Amino acid sequence: MTSHPTHLHPVSLDRLRTAPAHAGEAPPDRLGRAMRDLRISVTDRCNFRCSYCMPRDQFGRDHAFLPREALLRFEEITQIARVFAGLGVRKIRLTGGEPLLRKNLPDLVAMLAEIPDVELTLTTNGALLARHARALREAGLRRVTVSLDALDDAVFRQMNDMDFPVADVLAGIDAAAAEGLGPVKVNAVIRRGLNDGQILPLVRHFRNSGHILRFIEYMDVGSTNGWRLDDVLPAQAILDHIHAVHPLQALEPGYGGEVAERWRYADGAGEIGVIASVTRAFCRDCTRMRLSPEGRLFTCLFASQGYDLREHLRAGDSPAQLAGRIAAIWAARSDRYSELRSEATPGTRRIEMSYIGG
Repeated sequence: MTSHPTHLHPVSLDRLRTAPAHAGEAPPDRLGRAMRDLRISVTDRCNFRCSYCMPRDQFGRDHAFLPREALLRFEEITQIARVFAGLGVRKIRLTGGEPLLRKNLPDLVAMLAEIPDVELTLTTNGALLARHARALREAGLRRVTVSLDALDDAVFRQMNDMDFPVADVLAGIDAAAAEGLGPVKVNAVIRRGLNDGQILPLVRHFRNSGHILRFIEYMDVGSTNGWRLDDVLPAQAILDHIHAVHPLQALEPGYGGEVAERWRYADGAGEIGVIASVTRAFCRDCTRMRLSPEGRLFTCLFASQGYDLREHLRAGDSPAQLAGRIAAIWAARSDRYSELRSEATPGTRRIEMSYIGG
């Protein structure tokens, strides 16, 4: 069996000087950035095989996913999330893999929803959303983001590589909106020559819908997607393409550290966004920490190693001890990958987006 390409050796937390335990926010990182967001990957499994994230030739039938016993239990995830909230995190996003593949996920949502002053959201490919939207909302989920890279069935099936129809994702979006999990954000990763012809169809479909459509540049995340700079359609080209048909007006960021540039249609038909993950560096305001399914902390989406928090959690660390360890990791953080990116970076071994979430 092939091993998981993200199973890199974790960094021992003992190599960091633990920050003093305190009841307050984590100190800023080395570039002065506050910690405000936690992304929790609840599984490394997915029911799609999108070429930009989990290509089939690398994640085939013999691929070794994490065994169930290696995953953090819901109680452990909640314990860690409470510590993060005490350190200043105000937004938690559940990711994967595909998070709705994690059995009894609404139970975890209900546990996390009890943490005060934290917004709880989820990112999904939408395949299972229609059947779970109500349970998620009743458990306390606030909002969902759905990935949808094309409206044309042939293009979409080519991208998800599982012969999955667009109609089922649209049904999931409708179900989420009907349950009040909105405004629904719809993310489309654009790869030049593959689905760039879907930009305007997506715009036409979601104008006046109340949903927020966002276009994302094809990223060099992980080491398996065969990323090339030539495949990137710059965000400015996407905006110019839309603006020529539906004039746009710039909006101010909704909050500090927001990675999407916000735009509104001049005729009032709604809002869109672009995430220029390659052509415009956005590390300067990054406020995110990421937790893997088996309890490793990653300080960057493009990281090559994580810190093993699970061993300390299961060894009986108190919340104050965990807080000190997490604060030390954040205080030592200096990641700014998108500002340093070069064409040589695809050869660097990094965690996969399917393992740590987008």
